[in-house]
Amino acid sequence: DCIFRRTFHSDQGWAYQMKRYSKTLKDNDIFQSMSRKGNCYDNSPMENFFSILKQEMYYGQTYHSFEELADSITNYINYYNEERIKEKLGWLSPVQYRNQYTNSIVFS
Repeated sequence: DCIFRRTFHSDQGWAYQMKRYSKTLKDNDIFQSMSRKGNCYDNSPMENFFSILKQEMYYGQTYHSFEELADSITNYINYYNEERIKEKLGWLSPVQYRNQYTNSIVFS
């Protein structure tokens, strides 16, 4: 079994200004993450990923239960990391790209 940490990521806006909202997240074991002040680039990688996820596996689909949706998201994340190639990674998947460097490291 995999254990996932649920994370709510936002800028330094309303979610951090509302103590009741922050308490609700904490009470439900949801980790609160925040962009650094004046740095919109913190959100960019995740916004890009979620945009691709929605385009490729969510829009136009009907999910009949939370479990079905959760399984689809898990399967998509595995596909995205292990099989889906990206031009900027030299037509490799993220795992293949990372492995080409980690496999070349020699430990003494």
